[in-house]
Amino acid sequence: MTASGEPSPAAPAADDAALVARVAARDPAALREVIARHAGALHRIAWRMTGDAYEAEDIVQEACLRLWDHAPRLAARHPAGTTAASALRLSGWLARVVTNLAIDRLRLARRVSGEDVPDRADDAPLADARIEASEREGATRALVLALPERQRAAIVLTYYEELSNAEAAAAMEMNIKAFESLLHRARAGLRQAFAAQGDAR
Repeated sequence: MTASGEPSPAAPAADDAALVARVAARDPAALREVIARHAGALHRIAWRMTGDAYEAEDIVQEACLRLWDHAPRLAARHPAGTTAASALRLSGWLARVVTNLAIDRLRLARRVSGEDVPDRADDAPLADARIEASEREGATRALVLALPERQRAAIVLTYYEELSNAEAAAAMEMNIKAFESLLHRARAGLRQAFAAQGDAR
């Protein structure tokens, strides 16, 4: 584990399988360990998808509850000591759950309100350079939030969470070709939005 509490990239998949087996055995300490390892990254995905920190917290909690519920089936499907090809990657499983939960909530919110998720401004006083950087970041975040849900997920997973295309495709339960096509459309949409924003100034 890194100093920030994030899982080490080299963390063995066998460790994930053993951890899920402990969760399946209803060991609360194992669930706390999952949360300590993965909650930060999951919250970032949910927040960048929804634009709402409180909604993101709810999504992460729901994802952890789903792990608690699904752990017996996951442990049976991916027993400790299996080959690397069939080993469980818990970070990928959790990212997929969080992405799907965020998309579901965004679609529900849009049906209820008919409005996009608003972007929250930061009112803290900042130096000029930081204000400009914050405005750029806020503008970029608003443009990402304006993308269709699945395109937004592709951008968040690839650019913000720095997952490979294969990992992001797995998180979204897509084959790699379909994911790359989705990512291409998302990039094109962002380029058009940036161009339109520049023309409006």
